[in-house]
Amino acid sequence: MRGTGGGTADGGQALRSTAAPAEDPTARRSLIVSGWTLTSRVGGLARVLVLGATLGPTLFANGVQTALVVPNLVFTVVAGSLVMMTVIPALVRVGDDAGQDRAVEVLGRISARLLLAAACCTLALACASHLVARLLSLGVHGPQAAQVHRSLTLLVILVSPQIVLYVVAALGVAAQQARGRFALAAAAPAVENAVVVAGVLLADVWFGPVRQLGSAPVGFVVAVGIASTAAVAAHAAIQVTGAARAGLRVRPRPGLKGDADALAAARRLRGSVGVAAFPSAGLGAMLLAATTVPGGVLLMQVAYQLFAALSYLGPRAVSMVVLPLLSAVAGRSSGRAYAAAWHSALFYTVAAALPALVLLAVFARPTADLLFWFEGEQAVLLGRFADCLLVVAVAQLVGGLHDVGRQALFARLEHRVPARASACALAAVLLTCAVSPAFDGAHRPLVLTGAVLLSEGAAAAVVLARLRTTLKPEPLLGAPLLWALAVGAVTLVPVALAGRWVLAVAAPAPAATLGMLLVIGPVALVAYAVVLRRVIPRLGVGAG
Repeated sequence: MRGTGGGTADGGQALRSTAAPAEDPTARRSLIVSGWTLTSRVGGLARVLVLGATLGPTLFANGVQTALVVPNLVFTVVAGSLVMMTVIPALVRVGDDAGQDRAVEVLGRISARLLLAAACCTLALACASHLVARLLSLGVHGPQAAQVHRSLTLLVILVSPQIVLYVVAALGVAAQQARGRFALAAAAPAVENAVVVAGVLLADVWFGPVRQLGSAPVGFVVAVGIASTAAVAAHAAIQVTGAARAGLRVRPRPGLKGDADALAAARRLRGSVGVAAFPSAGLGAMLLAATTVPGGVLLMQVAYQLFAALSYLGPRAVSMVVLPLLSAVAGRSSGRAYAAAWHSALFYTVAAALPALVLLAVFARPTADLLFWFEGEQAVLLGRFADCLLVVAVAQLVGGLHDVGRQALFARLEHRVPARASACALAAVLLTCAVSPAFDGAHRPLVLTGAVLLSEGAAAAVVLARLRTTLKPEPLLGAPLLWALAVGAVTLVPVALAGRWVLAVAAPAPAATLGMLLVIGPVALVAYAVVLRRVIPRLGVGAG
């Protein structure tokens, strides 16, 4: 791989890109992850929109939407993405040095400690369900307040076991990715979303239209809670099955303190808990701030779902793929080889983020029109949501830089700087949430969406500053990165602007608008992919 400093790195094999890009494992695996993630994220968006359409833009709906994500928020505090970022490097190194059986032992001992922590958190959440329900219903007053509080308390209890199930699923994902298997791990969340959507729709049919009520019947809440937990159980079962097929069974084993490799991984996980906990706390703060605006949680969740979807379809799909490869390079190669692997990872990350950045920025308003159908005062929120999409477009690129940077550090078994970066991100979110009440209800979702961009920017700055020091004398950025930006500018931008002009002139109906967007987007992506495919071999990205 050639950087700005010239010369050819000696360790590009981990992220190889040859004259036949189809053979590039990074590009191919990233496309596999993106394809399945697209299915999963579309399901996640449908899940939010179906529940929003069922309950309507009410304060009670805010509480239900937030209650359903509380277990996931707690899970990220316990482990979250840290399971992948700490367990995968450990399994890769142990597997290379001592074989697969030894990797299974290490995985089992880490699993025992994580599941114990998850069980304690489940019990704590169930015991604190009354207090959590109070927080989720702060904006609800009047005669229905008591019923809303009871319903939300019951819902929190029903979904609390999901914490353990999410940890099981994450361990299964880590095992699969450590073995270079990504498809099933990315596809499984689609099953979870499908089960939740089906459960909500069935409950709506069985208990009648609840959208007109200030709160839903208790039976509806029970049905939604059971469906949500069953969905996560199905997800976990699929991931554990995938891990077993990859040769790394998730079986808890005692003896963590007597296993040096497992204990080291557990200590890194404990020492970097802020990497997962701080983003979770930030998202929780944003959702709580949004509960004061009717329909605010729905808007925030849709914006955050889009941010997550675009991230995992593009830059974070790359970062998931390169973590095992970077871990292998960092464990057995020179610093120059590690720099070469980093430059390739950075190139693919930015190249994957550019289409979403350009297309969503250009088509923000048509996309907002298609996603929402609110009338009256909610139409004001719709206009602000188009602005939210512009922020999301930039945030997914910045978030990709943060994510691939911290993956590169975790591959070197460094966890303190990523934790510091997450602390800076949380500070940015809390500061934004603190000032958000100064804005009116229509502008508040936009301000809170801006917190995502600010937090990712702060974290990326910290991580990249550390990498710049680590990589010296090699450069942080390489010439291929500039080429990726240039290709995006000359292919994506003209096609997107031309498509926006056609939409403005034709002023089609919503169905026709959707059809035109489904044509314009792929045309822009094909043009971008064709030019990028021709450019990559000439850049020598990842060539050893």
